[in-house]
Amino acid sequence: MLKNRQGCSHRNDQAIKIIMNFTKNQELLERSINGDEDATSELMEANMGLVRSIALRFRDRGVEYEDLVQIGCIGMLKAIRSFDNTRGTVFSTYAVPLIIGEIRRFIRDDGLIKVSRIYKQQGAQLMREREIYLAEYGTEPTIEELAKICGLSVADATIALDASSPVNSLSCSLSSDDDGFTLECTLSNDRNEIDERIDHIALAQAIKNLPPLWRQIVTMRYLNEYSQQRTAELLGLTQVKVSREEKKIIEALRKELL
Repeated sequence: MLKNRQGCSHRNDQAIKIIMNFTKNQELLERSINGDEDATSELMEANMGLVRSIALRFRDRGVEYEDLVQIGCIGMLKAIRSFDNTRGTVFSTYAVPLIIGEIRRFIRDDGLIKVSRIYKQQGAQLMREREIYLAEYGTEPTIEELAKICGLSVADATIALDASSPVNSLSCSLSSDDDGFTLECTLSNDRNEIDERIDHIALAQAIKNLPPLWRQIVTMRYLNEYSQQRTAELLGLTQVKVSREEKKIIEALRKELL
């Protein structure tokens, strides 16, 4: 009984906090729309947790985390400048796609992965020394030996070699046997409430941008949980057509959300 009361109290505290944050955001937005720069700065600061949570999703892609946060702040500022209070949309729901989009554009400027020029140079140097070492001694050098030869710390050498490594797909198999064990299986499954909320908002935005027919298929198949045959009957299509369109939808959403 005590545990239930504590759980209810915790949920009530969370609800009160959400309401207070929503009210504060609305007040700051109104002041910011009216040209109050102090309100804009305060609103940015109040939502830094959201920006940092989104930036965290794009870590390990060759861009420093703090750089991602700064780019995310640009997206947040754009959201503040363009937000329309009359549409009845919660500000965080509106801001998330803009923040994600800004970070994605930054990362894609120089390809899928943006690697620091210093790490590129160090990685190239390490690989050259590795080839020389192999030719001279006939054995693979350790990371400690390579770091010493190049005058780098072991940590810097590790980062440089990792940054120079080719990108592997999450669906890439980790064994020679076709056992279904892929790189994706090694990822942590730890989630928090903010991550879940961000994913839901991003997915909702991606679905909203789909063509009308695709949105109908998504609603029937994944919200109403209709079978492909039932969906086809309601839409006046064949089951094969629904199946093909569903594959296209999943691929389109995957590209949008990665």
